[in-house]
Amino acid sequence: MKFSLNNKVAIVTGGGSGIGKAISKTLAEHGTYVHIFELNADNAKTTKDEIEKQGGLAEVHNCDVSNQQNVINVIDNISKKHTIDILVNNAGVPHIGNVEKTLEADFDRVFNVNVKGVYNCIFSVIPYMKKNGGVIINMASVAASVAVSDRFAYSMSKGATLTMTYSVAKDYIAHGIRCNCISPARIHTPFVDGFLKSNYPGKEEEMFDKLSKTQPIGRMGTPQEVANLALYLCSDEAAFITGTDFPIDGGFIKLNG
Repeated sequence: MKFSLNNKVAIVTGGGSGIGKAISKTLAEHGTYVHIFELNADNAKTTKDEIEKQGGLAEVHNCDVSNQQNVINVIDNISKKHTIDILVNNAGVPHIGNVEKTLEADFDRVFNVNVKGVYNCIFSVIPYMKKNGGVIINMASVAASVAVSDRFAYSMSKGATLTMTYSVAKDYIAHGIRCNCISPARIHTPFVDGFLKSNYPGKEEEMFDKLSKTQPIGRMGTPQEVANLALYLCSDEAAFITGTDFPIDGGFIKLNG
């Protein structure tokens, strides 16, 4: 069966909601034992329960990806029970603002989660993957490749994610480790709904339509569409692919302008 991940073990950071939840559930549906790294215990439990209801296997770990020792401890414990085959670095935080509206605390917060968090997880899992090979998927963004207004710190972090992907792919190809990244444009997640409710009360539908039309295809993507791409990249069907960025953007990069 194509895209089978039977008997594979995956770590999905930020796997309790949005894109991470969709990836966790999709990998589990295709045979993966999923370890969900999440700070929101309620979200993580909901995702785990939904996976198990469908006959899948999942485990939840309260893990702060910005804390290297925390990440090392959790991954070391997982490795005592399982061979780690897949790492999906999905955890991330947003920030809206140009450089003048980005305080040092804002910059540090984005860097610590979106950049250091990716580094911490790769740093911790690589020694185990070097033994048996593996797949690493990093969640970048169209903001890593093209200019997006008022996303200074976020763009910085996703640019770093993109280049970390290239570096890891180059350094560990001889160890049978494939490393790619996914660059979504706007995806309709709970964050989008919360952002519109907080910033445009009473005008949510109008602004949702406006943001949707910034993608040439005329709508936002769905978490499941991103998860389907992640599934492919984690599978043996993508065995010849490494060191590549995959935009999933409704034409945002190539067709705008």
